[in-house]
Amino acid sequence: MHGTMIENRLSRLLGERRMSISELERQTGIPYTSLHALYHGTSKRVDLATLDKLCRALGVDVGDILEYRDATGGAADADAD
Repeated sequence: MHGTMIENRLSRLLGERRMSISELERQTGIPYTSLHALYHGTSKRVDLATLDKLCRALGVDVGDILEYRDATGGAADADAD
């Protein structure tokens, strides 16, 4: 198995918008503790309904929040074995 990871960009997106976790909580209804874990990259999984709410509140696609990357730091090739 090749080393891979999912890069979470929520903190970057909030920073670009100068939006706090508390403001995102108000807009989405997602509990602060869940958003805090996502923001700091300590969350082990993300519910699809949560991703939907984040996408709607931030006006982005899922790929803007999460990106699949290979071990070298580049975007993973979708056609790779």
